[in-house]
Amino acid sequence: MNLFRRKPESLQEVVRRAKAGEQKFDPSLREFLDSFYANADSRQQAIEKQPASIDAVHDAYVAAVAEHLARVYGLPIPDWSEIHGNGLHEPFFAGGLQSLKGVLTAESPTAFRRRLLFVSKDALSRPRV
Repeated sequence: MNLFRRKPESLQEVVRRAKAGEQKFDPSLREFLDSFYANADSRQQAIEKQPASIDAVHDAYVAAVAEHLARVYGLPIPDWSEIHGNGLHEPFFAGGLQSLKGVLTAESPTAFRRRLLFVSKDALSRPRV
């Protein structure tokens, strides 16, 4: 079976693919989100295993995604998300545009803000059928 015919079913798989050079992080994460939203019965399993480390920004992002999704869907917040991804020492603003900093600071969900990541309020949204 071709790896890219199935979507990553966990954050751990998203990171594994990115580290192995099999798929870039952003498309892999988007596919994971599609799978997460579509499969209510496996949501907890999708976020429960700690992924490997990539770099400070991606580690913080993965931990924030896990915490945010857990909060939104009433799942237990994975323990690993508290210790993984705490390496950012300066704020990171998605998009890189100076003009967006105010909007991203205001909109960014708590799980991201507390890790110095500033994203739009709909950073984890996906088109729905």
